[in-house]
Amino acid sequence: MSEFSTVLNAVIPVFAIMAAGLVIRRLNWLSEEADQSLFRVVINLLMPCLILDTAAGNPAFNNVRNLFLAPVVGGVTVALSVVVVWFGCGWMNFSGTPARRTFALTTGLQNYAYVPLPLTLLLFDDRTTGVLFLHNVGVEACLWSLLLLLLTGGHAGGAWKHIFNAPLFSVILALGLNFTGAMAHTPVALVKVLHLLGQCAFPLALMLVGATIADHLGELRSGEGWLMILPALVLRTAVLPLGLLLLAKYLPASVELKRVLVIQAAMPAAVVPIVMARHYGGDPALALRIVLASSVVSLMTTPLWIKFGLKFVFS
Repeated sequence: MSEFSTVLNAVIPVFAIMAAGLVIRRLNWLSEEADQSLFRVVINLLMPCLILDTAAGNPAFNNVRNLFLAPVVGGVTVALSVVVVWFGCGWMNFSGTPARRTFALTTGLQNYAYVPLPLTLLLFDDRTTGVLFLHNVGVEACLWSLLLLLLTGGHAGGAWKHIFNAPLFSVILALGLNFTGAMAHTPVALVKVLHLLGQCAFPLALMLVGATIADHLGELRSGEGWLMILPALVLRTAVLPLGLLLLAKYLPASVELKRVLVIQAAMPAAVVPIVMARHYGGDPALALRIVLASSVVSLMTTPLWIKFGLKFVFS
């Protein structure tokens, strides 16, 4: 099997599961009322189990460069991406500042967790998956601090508390287990429970992402026009990936972090800005258009960027 086929066979199931979530929402098999509790299950139970299953005892966590560089790179690259988009869209005719802020956040923030996670698990090893979790700690910190301040115009209130969540504490616990060697004394039955629950995390999370997209399809009739989408696609699927790949190639980082950056470069826009725009005074219809368009385009661009990125970075 060719390298491209391997990447494609990892990408297709991810988007197929998201599509399944969209379909079961439209069929009303998954009700909107169930979302909140299921998201809590994913965030507070399944994702921590997956983190502990892959990170505890993971040699990548013993690499000091990974421990400090991965979160810093995660936060800084996301912040810089949003800044690039903010200045890159200055010529566009937005209806107001909230629309421009939404455009910058949605275009600049890649899907950093739910789509990269299964791809990393399918394409690489537990070491790379562990570094992905460290990378995402930095992304979360940036998202719920600097990026939220951008979206709200400096009026974020207490939303910054979202930084402190179960996945963060799971990463800290995994670090503690690694440093103390306690994981070696964990009962086998408990390890199996963590593994089985962890394997449920990304399929359920991806279906919920698809269901969330389905919920907002009606908003496509309002807000900024589709003419805003082409610049977003150019930035999200062409300009920003090149920047991340250049960083991955020349940054003195571990192989695992370089792989994570390649995966991040190939990602579509994240879904969370749709929800953030709704709650914090942005333009959710514009965010939805960007997410939908980049998700569709990434069906073609994601495998191409991953194949090219791995060859470019490691050649």
